[in-house]
Amino acid sequence: MKKVIAIGGSNSKKSINKTLATYAANQLKDSEIMVVDLNDFDLPIYGIDLENEKGIPEEAIRLDNLIDAADGLVISLAEHNGSYSVAFKNAFDWLSRINQKVWKNKPMLLMATSPGGRGGATVLQTAKTSFPHLGGNIVADFSMPSFHNNFSEGKIVNEEINTDLTEKIHLLQEAM
Repeated sequence: MKKVIAIGGSNSKKSINKTLATYAANQLKDSEIMVVDLNDFDLPIYGIDLENEKGIPEEAIRLDNLIDAADGLVISLAEHNGSYSVAFKNAFDWLSRINQKVWKNKPMLLMATSPGGRGGATVLQTAKTSFPHLGGNIVADFSMPSFHNNFSEGKIVNEEINTDLTEKIHLLQEAM
């Protein structure tokens, strides 16, 4: 059985990106899914002075160990003002201090969604550009616009969007 980590790149308690990542990960066959909620990792705001004084927080090491143990990653990024959410960026910064290859070359389905019509396209493009330099093995990417119109009752209700995601999930399944 493959181990898959699903991460929503937000600290919102009602994160639509965590919902999407969880939904996508649960479509994988023969996989044990662990949903990572950034709220479960109490990380101080990254700073070199703090790192030099106190070292790497245990919570960052715990998150790094989870990624290390995974066979695949499903990450859906929230877009805040065209970039990563602060919670995601902070965790990402701490992880990069443990290992520059943050994503450890694990096969990854990289996604974004938003309530708006662009579906987090800007943050998704940023991640697609930078993650490969940080050990990101992006086997597929997916953007879902207008989350609240296209996701209802625990599933994607737009057939075209659902078919697209199913194809991307299949690519991740094959890569693991």
